[in-house]
Amino acid sequence: MTDHKEEIDLEIQVETMQTNHSRNSTLKVITLVTLTLQNAMVALSMRYARTRPGDMFISSTAVVMAEVVKLSVCLVLVYRTESISWKHFISILNNTIIKQPIDTLKVCIPSLVYLVQNNLLYVSTSNLDAATYQVTYQLKIFTTAVFSVLILKRKLLRHQWIALVILILGVILVQLNNSTDKTQKTYPDQNRIVGLVAALIACCLSGFAGVYFEKLLKGAEISIWMRNIQLSFVSIPIGFIMCFVTDWNNINDKGFFFGYDLYIAYLISLQAAGGLIVAMVVKYADNILKGFATSLAIIVACVFSMGNDEMKYTIEWEMGVSKFDL
Repeated sequence: MTDHKEEIDLEIQVETMQTNHSRNSTLKVITLVTLTLQNAMVALSMRYARTRPGDMFISSTAVVMAEVVKLSVCLVLVYRTESISWKHFISILNNTIIKQPIDTLKVCIPSLVYLVQNNLLYVSTSNLDAATYQVTYQLKIFTTAVFSVLILKRKLLRHQWIALVILILGVILVQLNNSTDKTQKTYPDQNRIVGLVAALIACCLSGFAGVYFEKLLKGAEISIWMRNIQLSFVSIPIGFIMCFVTDWNNINDKGFFFGYDLYIAYLISLQAAGGLIVAMVVKYADNILKGFATSLAIIVACVFSMGNDEMKYTIEWEMGVSKFDL
């Protein structure tokens, strides 16, 4: 009788493990596909937002507002999934964030890095077309691999290093092709060198922050939503400081929400969603898979970028304007 009961318990444990594995595999696929689509949409949306006609919004304020949106969503998720009452919810936040200052301070590092990275991405997309930006930014796969070896002590196989080298060569060839392309349109308010430097620095920051955040997520029992709350509690004050340090004159003269409309609200929400999706991918997969998933976004961005260029040139020809970006 006892042996039979042990066999039943063992079967239940095996079925539970299989169910959890299947659930995690499904979540991994869903989050990877969603991240791919989100990255392609962000590249095209940011490019359009920075080149469309009309008042130009202040990019540093948009970065902060994306963090505010992400914090709001995570607070709701923690309240719905981890607490049983409002009082219990406050207690959870107090015990996790206030009473564990060392753990919260550890999150300061990726918070600051992500803020700088997001501001650099606005600079990059303002000076590069969407396809070139996406291809160049894929160097973050290489920096992620390097930091994974240094921080997480992972070992990459020879063919994986070869793939990374091929990736770097591909980026170089794309840049050389664009620099010698006489038919490519350039605009006086765009600086290709500035865009490339901003993208390369963002690659290094992305690799380090991603690996460090993965270590934080997988090294503790805190949920991904609570980790994002910790990130936001640190990054939002720093973000406001960066806003007023770098764009004080514009904010003082025009206002914090100057240039905002429904499209900018959509862009901010899209960026906030990206932060949550990345956290889920890192939790259920890893940064290497995250990098390859975002690489697939190149295809989507390139296709839509070429389509937009053709539409742009048609409108220029029909309307007789010297510059009209879509």
